[in-house]
Parts: sequence; C-alpha cells; structure tokens
Amino acid sequence: MIRISMSKRCNPALICASLFLVAQLSFGQTKEKGLKDFYHDYFPIGVAVNPIDLNGASGNLVKKEFNSLSPANVLKMGPIHPEENRYNWEPADKFVNFAVANKMKIHGHVLCWHSQTPAWMFTNEKGDTVSKEVLLQRLKKHIFDVVTRYKGKIYAWDVVNEAIADEEGQFYRNNAWYRICGEEYIEKAFEYAHQADPKAQLFYNDYNTEIPSKCNKVYKMLKGLLDKNIPVSGLGLQAHWSIYEPSEKNLCEALDTYKELNINIQITELDVSVYPPEGVTRSLKPDEILPYTPEIEQRQSDSYKMFFRVFREYKAVIKSVTFWGVSDKVSWLNNFPVSGRTNYPLLFDRDMKQKKVYTDVTNFK
Repeated sequence: MIRISMSKRCNPALICASLFLVAQLSFGQTKEKGLKDFYHDYFPIGVAVNPIDLNGASGNLVKKEFNSLSPANVLKMGPIHPEENRYNWEPADKFVNFAVANKMKIHGHVLCWHSQTPAWMFTNEKGDTVSKEVLLQRLKKHIFDVVTRYKGKIYAWDVVNEAIADEEGQFYRNNAWYRICGEEYIEKAFEYAHQADPKAQLFYNDYNTEIPSKCNKVYKMLKGLLDKNIPVSGLGLQAHWSIYEPSEKNLCEALDTYKELNINIQITELDVSVYPPEGVTRSLKPDEILPYTPEIEQRQSDSYKMFFRVFREYKAVIKSVTFWGVSDKVSWLNNFPVSGRTNYPLLFDRDMKQKKVYTDVTNFK
C-alpha cells in the first residue's frame, strides 16, 4: 500500500501529481513504451510475421512494440492457394484474427507475384501454358476469393509485387505473368482488387526503389497506371537495405520523385544488413560470417538513425513503416543470399532483447 502524508503545508499541485501516480500504479496504466508509442505522432510501426511468431514471448513483443501487422508468407498465392480448387485458410485466418483481437492494422501481402506462385496457375491439365484469358480469369478468382474473405479487416494490399526489371535495358520483369499477359496483368490485378474491396488501399511493392535507374522505371509505370485511372493507392518501398546503402541523397531524391505521384508511400519490408551489397562488392561465404562487433553495431545504428530521420521528415507522404521480421533470430537474411549465413538486421537480438540501435531509433525530439 502507498500512503501519502497530508499536512497543512502540502503543495496542492504536488498532492494531485502524487494521487495521479498512485492511480496509474493501482490500475496498471504505466507501461514501458514500444516503438509504436515513440512514433505515435508520425506513422504506424508494423512488423511482418508468420503465425508462429504470434505465440509466447514473440507474440508479447509484437503486441508491445507494433500496431500494424503484415503476413510474411501465409497470404502469398502458393501457401494460401496451393491447388486450383483448394485454399489453405487456417494460417491466414489465425494471423488476421490475432491482429483484429489486438486492434492492429493489417497490410495484406501479396496478391500477384512471380515468386511463390503455384505451377497450376500457369498450366492446364496437360501441362501446357494457358492462354492470357484463362490466366487473367484465374487471377481474378484468386483475388476476389482472398480479398472478399478479409474485407473490412485488411485495410491495404500489396497487389502486385516486383514487376519492374533490375536490368538497365529491360523495363518489365520477364516473368510468367508478363510472358503470357504482357503488362496488362498489372492493370487487371489492381482493377480486380478494387472491385473486390473498393475501400482497400492498393499498393505496388518493390525493392531497390531508391536506386535512380529503377526509381525512374517505377515512377514511369505508376504514372502510366494513374493516367489510365487504374486504382493504385500507394507505393511500397521494401527497404531491404544495408549499412552501405542507400545514401541519404538517393533516398531523399527517390522520395521527392514519388511524391509527385500524389499517392501514399509505405516502408514495407525494412531491415538493415551488416553485409556488403551482393553483386556490388563481393559475395561472402558462410565461413566468412561477420562478427557483430561494436564497430559494426555502431554503423548499423548510424544507418537506422539516418533512415528514420528521413522517414520523420517525410511523414506527410510516408504513412507506415514495417520491419521484415521480429528479431535477428527469425530474419530471412540469415540464409539469404548465402545458406548458413548469420545476419543481424533488426532492432531485437536473438533473445528478443533491445539492441543499441533500438535506443538510437527511438531517441529523438
């Protein structure tokens, strides 16, 4: 029990403050702030997870730190629609129900992508490639089935993922969607998603979007879609970055370019690798794993601080920031692009404890 001694000399303001503190302690209203609380005046802070991450200590960390969720895998076409006439709803339902129960926003990922798409989508019963008309009809059915099931619960969708080529002399990625349908599959995917849920925000999502050559192509594609009144609501910047890139200059220039489109921008898949960019310098083998030294940790903190400072400066257009994974233990970068490699790209270590970078990201005025 907490007692407050009262006397004629007590300061009334002090008495009120003390009583307020007692009330907070009594009713459990004081709690340690999470990332979402530090950025309450800027944008939601999200995390991409699998259903297993919503259990136990990991689930508690998710609830404490974040107010937005993205499904890492369970809503991708392969996992949720493995056969033409069969859906695997249970993992996705569990994910959505957790978010709804904890009053968290849900950004769905992803309706149309060249990877993790089941083979049946592109072939008939004989194994031959289907026609454009058949593929678009299958895409429409998939989008309608998935989007309408979660209508009113999922407020935003990554509709098309990674449709732009990385190569300098190529515009669209030469994937099966493009080879069969041409660029029309992109337009149709957005139209189908809008028809299925007219209130949902619809995003194009991609990586390397801050590299000037790719930025220009992404901008050109989105401008063309918007000029045709295709219902594109926003652009997702994946932000799989490193302690080496992008520079503040490239990041700001890209954001200034995308601002001209007058659509929302979200940072959808943020992590900061401690390794050099693949294909730019060298590819490290598993036995060349970098130790997470204080020097490396400081470089990572400096990178994260710069990125979040830019995000805050652009809060008028950046509407959400989502980390790709809860902790270093479950990061996809531990095995990409080299199997067996250890990485340290997130704000929580393998024991789900805050790293130094957490303090640097949240310590701002």
